[in-house]
Amino acid sequence: MLVLGIETSCDETACAIVRDGREILSNVIYSQTELHTPFGGVFPELACRKHVDTLIPIIEASLKQAGVTAEAIDLIAVARGPGLIGALLIGLNAAKALSLAWEIPYVGVNHVEAHLYAAMMPLAQVTLPALGLVISGGHTFMVKMHELGNYTLLGTTQDDAIGEAFDKVAAMLGLPYPGGPAIEALAKQGDPTRFRFRAGRVKDAPWDFSFSGLKTNVLYAVKGQSSSKHSPLKIREEEKADVAAAFQKTALQDVVQKSLAAARAWDCQSIFVGGGVSNNNYLRELFEEQRQGVTVHFPPRLLTLDNAAMIAGLGYHLYRKRSAGDPFTLEPLTRIPLDSPKI
Repeated sequence: MLVLGIETSCDETACAIVRDGREILSNVIYSQTELHTPFGGVFPELACRKHVDTLIPIIEASLKQAGVTAEAIDLIAVARGPGLIGALLIGLNAAKALSLAWEIPYVGVNHVEAHLYAAMMPLAQVTLPALGLVISGGHTFMVKMHELGNYTLLGTTQDDAIGEAFDKVAAMLGLPYPGGPAIEALAKQGDPTRFRFRAGRVKDAPWDFSFSGLKTNVLYAVKGQSSSKHSPLKIREEEKADVAAAFQKTALQDVVQKSLAAARAWDCQSIFVGGGVSNNNYLRELFEEQRQGVTVHFPPRLLTLDNAAMIAGLGYHLYRKRSAGDPFTLEPLTRIPLDSPKI
């Protein structure tokens, strides 16, 4: 089965062709990072306008790269949410139009669930239950994965997502957006012990995350106790690398320790990591050093950020499970919980 995937949940316009949920024939991504960099984050209206301009050319490029025609496509999978409502509407309406024109079914896919599936795509066999960890600019949470589509939420962030915290700390240090790669690059030159930061703890919720306190620690370290984000820096230029290293170590160590502890507590022999922050090399090193028998699966590098291959891959399994597509009345959702409230 050939599946066309469409992803427009935020600021990437992406299309892919995937065979039988695993074999990626094409994966075309148009990144809007350069467009949004001057604003220090995603400007929703500009993101939507760019999706309108680029979606059809990206679909055509995906078909060409895969070496297939529209007539060969059996199913369309599209990100239904979570994400920016305007951006989601553009992708979802395009999928509906193509479904009608090509006379084939389409399915709406949970974008966050697809991030977990991205780490499964290269594997011939997946052993469940496992722990699922999504860490990105918009999400930070852990679930116990019983099977595809069946999850128990264990913990989530109480404030910022970890990728958002990276962006905000980068802005404090005068680094460009997106902050994750900039912090990681600068941290390689720094001493992580030069500054002492503390990870957040949530009372009576051992698997939850909190990054607002850590972010405030960094603000006070670089600008002083009575400061605001617009105050001048009180550290030397060469100390920025030490701050970046200390922040990165504290934030990622918190993620690694909690997820490994949760995996052992909930009888999970493996962890599947998804989302843009999973691309961080220091995170991967920490997992390798501390995993102690727990197998940790990361997505291929091209599948860590928002992409349509993971949408097409998961869409294939959703369709096979239901043997039916979605109705044309399907609406996008800015939030889609993976399950009932966390335990």
